[in-house]
Amino acid sequence: MKPDWWPGKEHELFTEWALTQGVIANGVGPARFPGRGLGMIAARNIEKDEAIVTVPLKAMLTPERIPSSFTSRFPEEISTHALYAAFLTNGDPKDLEEFEAWTKTWPNRQDFEESMPILWSESLQNYLPPSISSHWHSIQSRGDKPQYKTSHQHLLFQQEQRLRAAWEIVVTVFPDTNWETFRYHWLIVNTRSFYYLMPDQEPPEDRNDAMALLPFADYFNHSDVACNVKFDGEKYVFRATKHYDEGEEIYMSYGSHPNDFLFAEYGFYLDENESETLYLDDIIFQDLSSSLQEELDFQQYYGNYQLTATGVCYRTEIAACIKYMPSEDWRNYVLGYSTKGADEKKSEAIIQGWIRMYLNEVDMTIAALEKTGSNLADPNDQQKIKMLTKRWTQIRDLCVKASDAVSC
Repeated sequence: MKPDWWPGKEHELFTEWALTQGVIANGVGPARFPGRGLGMIAARNIEKDEAIVTVPLKAMLTPERIPSSFTSRFPEEISTHALYAAFLTNGDPKDLEEFEAWTKTWPNRQDFEESMPILWSESLQNYLPPSISSHWHSIQSRGDKPQYKTSHQHLLFQQEQRLRAAWEIVVTVFPDTNWETFRYHWLIVNTRSFYYLMPDQEPPEDRNDAMALLPFADYFNHSDVACNVKFDGEKYVFRATKHYDEGEEIYMSYGSHPNDFLFAEYGFYLDENESETLYLDDIIFQDLSSSLQEELDFQQYYGNYQLTATGVCYRTEIAACIKYMPSEDWRNYVLGYSTKGADEKKSEAIIQGWIRMYLNEVDMTIAALEKTGSNLADPNDQQKIKMLTKRWTQIRDLCVKASDAVSC
């Protein structure tokens, strides 16, 4: 009799294939966790620092493993992400056949449609948190296009731009490429790739050009408490960072990212996230005149105003000061010459006002979600509403914690 966590025959066959490719699975394997899908389970007690998974370079899907007869058809500027998606979509079936056992274990299109916001209807996308959607219900939005460098805002816009850019290059080589198939493979690469850089290689300007697909290791789910990962140019080695009991799930870290980033890029978010962050940019900008915004920009304090459970970042405090301090005093304060004119109570009151505006957005959105959900018959849409409501509840809790911290 199979255990409750048994992942299925296709995953058994894939594991056998991965081992033939040189992958080493030491006391771990794929498992199905109720309500959370697939992950990596400890098949026995595992001690701290044990090497639990090893993936050799020869087993990985890297640009070097794609036949040159395929890669040579594309311009040099094609992103690695786009190249993988193109190969999985348009590669010679004979070249793709060796990966068949692996691809059969990947999420299907329906899985992505349920969890990935980029595939949702526009009406549901408008209920995504502002860091993802760039959309607000309670204040005027600035539009979708980022006005400054930001890695954790305007996420849906930036994701759609990357996808569209990849598509436009690929169809110049393969005009008959099916959009749905290509988009599916693009999302596979986006959600399952690992950072890949040879030891003597300079990091590319775009980290999306430093990626590879690792068989078997892609079973690891994300957590802040994760295994140790090292790549020495020949193999990836994943080591346990603590003791695991048999039957316990083992995680790896996808990076220090807020829940909105995880939601947009991977289709999930954590119940507890040490990297949880909200951004007050749109709220602050609508509260400041264009001249004050220009001053912030000139002093390199424009944007990326972070709110966490411990309060707000220094950039946010600087933005609050500019509202009431005389210009000369503010400049001297920013440059570290003087604290004349700075008033903690005034700054606190301004910041609390900005937090209340975010809380107002939360209340408006949750009320709208409740109303929308009552009119939806599709169970899949109901699940999305549930996912959105839970995320906005997290945001409310974070705002309350930040407000308490600012008052201390």
